[in-house]
Amino acid sequence: MSTRPTPGTESPAVEPRSPGAAAALGTRVVRHGSYEALAMLRNGEQLVLAIVLPLLALVALVITPLLDGYGASRIDIAAPGVLALCTMSTAFTGQGIATGFDRRYGVLRFLSTTPLGRSGLIFGKAVAVAVVLAVQLVVIGGTALLMGWSPLPAGILPAAVLLLVGSAAFTALGLLVAGTLRPEATLAVTNLVWILLAAAGGVIIPARSLPEIVQGFVAVLPSAALGDGLRTAFLDGALDPLACLVLLAWAALASLAAIRWFKWS
Repeated sequence: MSTRPTPGTESPAVEPRSPGAAAALGTRVVRHGSYEALAMLRNGEQLVLAIVLPLLALVALVITPLLDGYGASRIDIAAPGVLALCTMSTAFTGQGIATGFDRRYGVLRFLSTTPLGRSGLIFGKAVAVAVVLAVQLVVIGGTALLMGWSPLPAGILPAAVLLLVGSAAFTALGLLVAGTLRPEATLAVTNLVWILLAAAGGVIIPARSLPEIVQGFVAVLPSAALGDGLRTAFLDGALDPLACLVLLAWAALASLAAIRWFKWS
């Protein structure tokens, strides 16, 4: 004989989540971003590009007279420039190369059809860039502090804003290159551009200190905007509005171009 529960004592119906149901978008983005960040940090080539080369650049700039005359001390000029270099290496070169080969092997096309989706894939890559950049800031910034770097505390917030906008701009540029060129061409272009911008793009040496014939051109590059903007933030404790606008413009234009011409396979 069956019994019925007393009216008013029934347990509220709880609809269990189906084992095959997809997680929330935020969860999917964080998981994919964590996976990509770990993949980048475990990759020897990416680790050299993200950590070893910036550290070598920092040490070389401090022990050589290359930056003499650009500021009060070598480390105060070198540290912001190397942090900008880190952003370029992670957001542009690292993401460009990884995305280019993911595109060749059909990984992007496969992931775009999963619950992660195209938007989740892009946001996940942004999370990965942020995680790796945070590791770089701790390692490079900590090394610079041990070498005598003394940034103004008031410049931390403006620098964070510039790094955020700069990483968005360089990530969009990296995705644009990776989504329109063959992987081999992406590998060559991203590395070549990184070297050129590092050497003469206003990242290490302030744009205003370059020959006058190229100052106007270099000043509107995202590399110069990020490098000069970080120097202004850490040395003067202020936000450079022009540098921020240049980075925002590059981020917007590169994002629109990537949306228009990016090929998933």
